[in-house]
Amino acid sequence: MIRHWLQRLMRWAALAGAAFVVLSIALVILLRHVPVHGSMVMLERKVEAWLAGESLPIQRQWRPWEELSDHAKLAVIAAEDQRFAIHRGFDVDEMRRAWEASRNGTRLRGASTISQQTAKNLFLWTGRSWIRKGFEAWFTVLIEALWPKQRILEVYLNIVEWDQGVFGLEAAGQHYFGVSADRLNEVHASRLAAILPNPRSWDASRPGPHVERRSQWIRQQMRNLGGPRYLEGLTAE
Repeated sequence: MIRHWLQRLMRWAALAGAAFVVLSIALVILLRHVPVHGSMVMLERKVEAWLAGESLPIQRQWRPWEELSDHAKLAVIAAEDQRFAIHRGFDVDEMRRAWEASRNGTRLRGASTISQQTAKNLFLWTGRSWIRKGFEAWFTVLIEALWPKQRILEVYLNIVEWDQGVFGLEAAGQHYFGVSADRLNEVHASRLAAILPNPRSWDASRPGPHVERRSQWIRQQMRNLGGPRYLEGLTAE
């Protein structure tokens, strides 16, 4: 009897796994072609506010690639993932440095790529469990295999969190500087990129000393990457 139930359980688990693979691939293919108007992180923030008895309006508005500031595209790459154009979703060099830093007892470096952050923000919940990391790796592989680099960055810039209830570049530009996503200049862009490690606590419009130093460093990195010409190396198809 126990063996019979174990066999049935294994069959159901295999069917559930196959269904998850098929559905996740179909979802990623679909989202390559249609605007993304929400994410799991947005839903999570709404649920957190509801459980706390609070209201949290979500500010977000999709903007296609052509309506996103080139300065902002370059700034987030300079700040978050300078090998974005050449890696396949995982920056092995940064992962190795993060591991070495942790072994030496120093502060753990961030090694998450823009592709990983896009997968996490769009499809998953926040947190640091190994289960979530496994799902993050799966969706990172999928979007790298099925989306061009431009699409990954386009979606990232449209769903990333920039303040409490503020998601995406259009909402962030209006929230902090009163300008649309296509009118953000180099300083605006570098300050927005500078607050990404702690967007609900740092302020891009009134940066403290740490954020201002970081934004200056980001502008230097943007120039080191070659300026907006760097973006020409991102595949569109």
